[in-house]
Amino acid sequence: MVYRVLTIAGSDSGGGAGIQADLKTFQELGTYGMSVITALTAQNTLGVHGVYPQTVQAVEAQLEAVLSDIGVDAVKTGMLFSAEIIAAVAQQLKAYQVNNIVVDPVMVAKGGQPLLQQEAIEALRTALLPLATVITPNIPEAEVLIGQKGIQSLQDMEEAARAIHSLGVQYVILKGGHLEDEESVDVVYDGQSVTYLRANRVKTKHTHGTGCTFAAAIAAGLAKGQPVLEAARVAKDFVTCAIEHALEIGQGIGPTHHGAYRQVHGQSGSVHL
Repeated sequence: MVYRVLTIAGSDSGGGAGIQADLKTFQELGTYGMSVITALTAQNTLGVHGVYPQTVQAVEAQLEAVLSDIGVDAVKTGMLFSAEIIAAVAQQLKAYQVNNIVVDPVMVAKGGQPLLQQEAIEALRTALLPLATVITPNIPEAEVLIGQKGIQSLQDMEEAARAIHSLGVQYVILKGGHLEDEESVDVVYDGQSVTYLRANRVKTKHTHGTGCTFAAAIAAGLAKGQPVLEAARVAKDFVTCAIEHALEIGQGIGPTHHGAYRQVHGQSGSVHL
């Protein structure tokens, strides 16, 4: 069986994040990846040097081409850039009755460059989140979504996850990577209960593309029929392994190693790295 996963996101010319990271993740997790490119970026390990958004018509045409012919088992959204693109994406996903939608609310690059226009944040809240199965904000993104700063603890994360859940999404997975604890703890909230996803914090600066990779891995799991929590746990292991074996290339924040999970675990579970 072919498990079909679509990423709707921006292109990273450096290959560490965005469409490129998503497609690598889909492949590594045994799914067939497709893409709708919302923007081109001139990007490397030192930062984003230019953003060139696609037209709404180009985004709609890509979506129509994939959804009308191949179809999808899950969708992951990343950098959507503008309110107009968000509205077009939401309309097409509703028209084709797409399920298993994972939203990575990409707003700012690792180097601080904005990747989502300010006026698009409300469109994200009102048009896309009510369609979403999962949203995977980091702490700064969560603060923007709830309009409140100061998430500094697990309790703060739980309160923020509840607030984001009220926007209509089914599952909130609030990532704890920006805290300074020994463990990296993500908070999962489904409207009733809270679950923690824990991993040892890896001491490295080479974390480019981790958010894209995590959300893409969840989408791959959902496409294969995994429940959300199972898909999230696999995604947590996948991205942690990718960080542990990060590729120290470039002069800045290097990319993670998308092939590490398969190489470490393999079919026999033996370590090959």
